[in-house]
Amino acid sequence: MEKQIIKSLTENFESYANKTENGIEFWFARDLQNLLGYAKWDNFLNVISKAKTACNVSGGEISDHFADVGKTIKMPKTAEKIVPDIMLTRYACYLIAQNGDSSKEEIAFAQTYFAVQTRNYEIIEKKLQEFERLQARQKLTETEKELSSVIFQKTGSDKNFGLIRSKGDKALFGYTTREMKNRLAVPGKRALADFQPTIILKAKDFATEITIFNSKEKALNTEREISEEHITNNRSVRKTLISRGIYPEKLPAAEDIKKVERKLKSEKKKSLKNIDKDKLGK
Repeated sequence: MEKQIIKSLTENFESYANKTENGIEFWFARDLQNLLGYAKWDNFLNVISKAKTACNVSGGEISDHFADVGKTIKMPKTAEKIVPDIMLTRYACYLIAQNGDSSKEEIAFAQTYFAVQTRNYEIIEKKLQEFERLQARQKLTETEKELSSVIFQKTGSDKNFGLIRSKGDKALFGYTTREMKNRLAVPGKRALADFQPTIILKAKDFATEITIFNSKEKALNTEREISEEHITNNRSVRKTLISRGIYPEKLPAAEDIKKVERKLKSEKKKSLKNIDKDKLGK
């Protein structure tokens, strides 16, 4: 396929992209019909039907990617007519391309184009998830430091902070910190939280925040009182998670947070270098 055709098709696909008020990107099916070289709407509907089936089989929610709407078109003598149309996400466009007539040049291009674009979005989404997890881990570290400080202020010592935290883990997981580290194959000298998913990091942080708040509000002045408060809060959080089908002790270990942090820092440096190169090139 000639570079000029590729450039033209790329510009066409992106020029027809729309956005909802919430910033969600979409294409109208009738626009995509023309872009993919389908003269008849009925023929294109057959392709859309196959794409919906593929979406359903892959576990996707059809209504999230294919939304039926009405579209106003111009008629002779300034008249207007409302015709059925479909709002399509980028993923829906990808599925349509995959189920289209690959003998068409436009389809052949679209199959590659939307596959690459969808993959790019998946990569971006993964990076955002990694960043969110890193932030959650850092937040938990700060919250636990605050709890340690509160324990010291209230009791004159924080030497048993680790024990109180482990009791909280026992209430949240049904296992002690050491037992959970063994279950998840966490290295002995590493923190359990460094290998836990975002949902658990936020759950632990929430329980710890409540302990801090109630230790101050209820004037809990002994280690025993604070420990019991922390156990109660973790039990409550566990109960909430289980009510939503999430069993903390059954979730698999997440990637080492230190590796995630190094990776994100490395990518940030590369991005900054690329920006500097672009500036020098101008």
